[in-house]
Amino acid sequence: MHRLICVMKPEIVHDLVRSIEAKDLSTAAHTWRVVLYTRALAEAMGLGQDEIHALTHAAALHDVGKIDIPSKILQKPGRLTDEEFEVIKLHPVAGHARMVDMGVDDEAVLDLIRHHHERWDGRGYPMGLKGEEIPVAARFFSVIDAFDAMTSVRPYRPVIGEDAAEMAIAELEANKGTMYWPEAVDAFVDLYRTGKLDYVIEHFNDSKQVQPFSVELKPGAGRPVIDGTIRD
Repeated sequence: MHRLICVMKPEIVHDLVRSIEAKDLSTAAHTWRVVLYTRALAEAMGLGQDEIHALTHAAALHDVGKIDIPSKILQKPGRLTDEEFEVIKLHPVAGHARMVDMGVDDEAVLDLIRHHHERWDGRGYPMGLKGEEIPVAARFFSVIDAFDAMTSVRPYRPVIGEDAAEMAIAELEANKGTMYWPEAVDAFVDLYRTGKLDYVIEHFNDSKQVQPFSVELKPGAGRPVIDGTIRD
């Protein structure tokens, strides 16, 4: 069993997720999306169930470092200054440090939290890792995080167009091999094109009221509950 589960009780994970959502003005729908996208992509890329289980929890906590970023920066409706963006760029390291302090030592979990803003061409942060220097968990999650950012409501973008998903897919493909790991982009685009992400996109968009994220939902345990009902 992964250390993330051993040392963090479900209520602690839930409290952290709520804190992230409140600080970043994100929603339970956002948390569910990145978790379900992560599960789908990890399965498509042939990862084992133990790895998938740990990584989906790491996905829920990927922005835990934002708890330590000032709200006036995270919630700013306009463009960030260069100085403010430098502060934002501290959140992966802050999140990694928080997890270590809490006793988490699962390498894949820590890697995803610390390195999900690295870029394939080495121009990301916090360490400027390039290509296969970037841990696998962070490589594929960066694709998920980018897709969700481009298709989600944000303080600086209160309305999402109907073609947002298609535009996001085009952006991922255009930046394959520069910003993103090509293998992960290809796998994610295939999931999208074959309709395997339709359920998530339809039922977990920001206009929906969904149940709070729960770590008790194990891979293969069934569909998440939406509005009190199990949906197929």
